[in-house]
Amino acid sequence: MIEYIIENKDQLFGVVTAVIAAASAIAALTPTPKDDGFIKKIYKVIDFLALNVFNAKK
Repeated sequence: MIEYIIENKDQLFGVVTAVIAAASAIAALTPTPKDDGFIKKIYKVIDFLALNVFNAKK
């Protein structure tokens, strides 16, 4: 497992960067849901992936 990470670190870094960028764009373009439904849970995951933690968005 460690060898795979070392050998593919550039590709893995690119994937992580793309996920953060996509999540940031989605979080910035969508309003915060007001209800406690399924959408709010998904939004929390997207916010976390976008690195919007500790009230970074406010």
